Amino acid sequence: MSQITLYHNPRCSKSRQTLQLLEENGVTPEIVLYLDTPLNAAQIKELLTKLGIGARELLRKGESAYKENSLNDAALSDEVLVEAMVAHPKLIERPIAVKAGLAIIGRPPENVLQLV
Repeated sequence: MSQITLYHNPRCSKSRQTLQLLEENGVTPEIVLYLDTPLNAAQIKELLTKLGIGARELLRKGESAYKENSLNDAALSDEVLVEAMVAHPKLIERPIAVKAGLAIIGRPPENVLQLV
């Protein structure tokens, strides 16, 4: 059985709920505190591939960095958006659970049970 990796922000209630849900289902995930150890562009692109989404769908649109960097501009490429997430990790939606070649955003937290 493959290990589940959880990109986690302990200050986020949804992230905490997701971790608790995994643990209640007998899973002890590998925790990546992505705000403490930011992801590089290649890692973010790999997550996007595993999630099957574009960079814009991974952005947290309520973050101040989203507004300050005018990331709502539809003309911005995925490359530019990924670089913004590298520079401002808080922009990355959370939590993200990964197992083998599949990743799922834990919103709602129950989504990650598809990996268990």
